[in-house]
Amino acid sequence: MNTHLFYQSRRRRPVLDMARGVYMWDIDGKRYLDGSSGAMVSNIGHSNPHVLGAMRRQMEKSTFGYRLHFETEAAEQLATRTACLAPEGMNKVFFVSGGSEAVESAIKLARQYATVSGQSRRWKVISRNPSYHGCTLGALALTGYGPLTEPFEPMMRAMPKIPAPRAYLDKLAPDDPATGLHYADMLEAAILAEGPESVLAFIIEPIGGASTGALVPPAGYMARVREICDRYGVLLIHDEVMTGGGRTGRFFGAEHWDVAPDIIALSKGFGAGYAPLGAMIAHDRLVDAVLDAGGFAHGFTYAGNPLACAAGLAVLEAIEAEGMMNNAARSGKALKAGLEELMQRHELIGDVRGKGLLLAFELVADRESMTPLPPGLNAFNRLVDIAYDNGLIIYARRSRGGYEGDHFLVCPPMIATLDHVGEILEVLDRSLTLFAQEIGDQWRSSGTMQAAG
Repeated sequence: MNTHLFYQSRRRRPVLDMARGVYMWDIDGKRYLDGSSGAMVSNIGHSNPHVLGAMRRQMEKSTFGYRLHFETEAAEQLATRTACLAPEGMNKVFFVSGGSEAVESAIKLARQYATVSGQSRRWKVISRNPSYHGCTLGALALTGYGPLTEPFEPMMRAMPKIPAPRAYLDKLAPDDPATGLHYADMLEAAILAEGPESVLAFIIEPIGGASTGALVPPAGYMARVREICDRYGVLLIHDEVMTGGGRTGRFFGAEHWDVAPDIIALSKGFGAGYAPLGAMIAHDRLVDAVLDAGGFAHGFTYAGNPLACAAGLAVLEAIEAEGMMNNAARSGKALKAGLEELMQRHELIGDVRGKGLLLAFELVADRESMTPLPPGLNAFNRLVDIAYDNGLIIYARRSRGGYEGDHFLVCPPMIATLDHVGEILEVLDRSLTLFAQEIGDQWRSSGTMQAAG
């Protein structure tokens, strides 16, 4: 069938017919288990009746009201609910339509705060490599993922980066606080190298997303980062686009370490796929200073759209009413244990990581050296296709800067039961066996050659 649509490539997929709960069906009637919640978006599952009902009621009232012309009950109620979930003092909410917009809003608020508070020399935003913070040019300048960033480098202002805390690759103990300090102190070194007076903010995913595959920071890392930012007057931005919304067992991923940022970027599970929705949540002192100085010079047409906000409010209500965060923790524990069992049966799996239902496994040619599979095997696409053919949707990226290394995010909706977990593991087991048979001994020879070199 011809199409006028285009996205990243010419790859085609079946036409979606309907989605219910954790399952999706194409127009030929084939069923798929949504093992990645789309792109880690559909946190509460598909076609939740409470959310659909709230959207119908809002549609009967209004579907759009421009923020400069009207305030809306839906936006006010969602902002209040969101602020109640945020750390103390973070009472200001700015709505957007997606994660890239949320990150853009965060760095622009940080910069405006600096200019109105007598710190106009601060403009550099330090981030990590690898990382992913969005596809707009501002967010992309913070991203450390070569295939996505390199074509656009002439159009961007380069931002400094420090290594992500990938203890599993560096053979360091993730539970040792010394490991956390080792990686966090790289931030202090970068601040000093750049000149503290020029550094505006540090942006971090509390638990890694697509670029690092559910990377959990080592012990002591998050608290040390907060200390360093405070020491040098650097704003701390948490990119909770993927971790926010309860997927990790807490509403915000950073809650696992009891660390509060100055600004939060939130999306994906916040609207849970029912409407384009995201938010920037900021500390009162930042927003008050900017508004008192003349206003925030930033905005989007669909900011605070009443239909999206009604959907978002209903999503938060469903998460609470149905105990989804507790279920994410419980089902996530079972799923992680199952992935670790698969690791014992499949030599290709070199690491399993994550929290709650934000989990990933990484394929390697040699587990001892963590040598990646040959890029030419295209494992990150091929295993996804095999699982897809078997009725399971998972999400893959490359873990070594985007050019090699293959990890797979396994992140079903927070309503996933233990039966769903079992189904995911069974299909993964079968798909991994097929993939290993397909590539034969190529991965073994690659690991041996690398180790010998």
